[in-house]
Amino acid sequence: MADESPPSVSPGRALGAPTSHFYPFATSPDVIRSHEKDVFMTGSLVQQAQGIIRSLRGARFAHTHADSIKHLTEILYFSLTTAIGNRTLGEEYCDLVQLEDETLRLPSITRRVGYILSSILVPWTLQRFLPKLRQRLRAKLERSIARQQVRAAQQKSSPITPQPFFSKLRVQQYILEHLDSITSLSPIYALSIATFYFTGSYYHLSKRLWNLRYVFTKKIEDEEQRVGYEVLGVLLVLQIAVQGFLHVRKLASSVGEESTTADAAESRSEAGTLAKSIQNPVSMPLLPASTPNYDLAEDPGAVSWIPDGQQRKCTLCLEAFKDPSVTTCGHVFCWVCVRDWVREKPECPLCRQELLLSKVLPLRG
Repeated sequence: MADESPPSVSPGRALGAPTSHFYPFATSPDVIRSHEKDVFMTGSLVQQAQGIIRSLRGARFAHTHADSIKHLTEILYFSLTTAIGNRTLGEEYCDLVQLEDETLRLPSITRRVGYILSSILVPWTLQRFLPKLRQRLRAKLERSIARQQVRAAQQKSSPITPQPFFSKLRVQQYILEHLDSITSLSPIYALSIATFYFTGSYYHLSKRLWNLRYVFTKKIEDEEQRVGYEVLGVLLVLQIAVQGFLHVRKLASSVGEESTTADAAESRSEAGTLAKSIQNPVSMPLLPASTPNYDLAEDPGAVSWIPDGQQRKCTLCLEAFKDPSVTTCGHVFCWVCVRDWVREKPECPLCRQELLLSKVLPLRG
């Protein structure tokens, strides 16, 4: 099948009876040029759609739903071209026709619709749900690692034995550190593109899934040379190989540094501290507090511009402000309350925005 060429296809028409003329498969430059033309057309349509939505619902609505507008416009574009059996503007511009790789016939409606859904809806869905999945996996891994460190600290064995290379704790720590790259599809896309540069087929991963290839319908003279992008494929493979080698070397060096006795003793002490914080979270000692200079309970007029009622109470201690202090995100707390909180967890107690103690400012009347 690889040495066989597809039958003649009239652009924009259904495939009829095979003729005596055969067209060659499209090379990678033709496929990429067609894809870039379609990207340009869909980008123009997306801008027009966003302009219409902006005039009807406002700029905030258009900005909030920018991704939805983009993907729905792409679905509309390919539904009016590929789904009903026509060629896209990029395919017409480059004289390409899409065929099934096995039968060398025009794609069936199932493959056309499947290609559209898998190339647009699947990445869109992954973009929306992958961050939530990563957050859940990260929380589970952190709890599992903490429990293993607690058990290791409670064993209190006198000899310090080195940790095995493929221990459960080490594997989970590695997954936690590289969770974003492990759950990313970028390596799969990179290998697919590298294969495309060598073979000239299946530029998009969805086309490889549905076995859709392109033929070049313009007549090629015998002396005309058809070049490809094999050099780009070689460079991409070398890049992947170098990145993999550097990653393995970095991992091996980090494992070697962790094998010393001092590091093992330090990790035991840290695990013991973590065990106390996990087992007794409510008995955390508060830092010593000095006498407040501004106590709104004793002197309501100390900071008179703060409104009366619940707005004069700290959301941490639920009492009237004592030395009220404001964070960079605009929330107000007692100085002692926010100080103790930030030293335990450097984030705002309300909005969870990153917070440094040096950025907390006192309020004065």
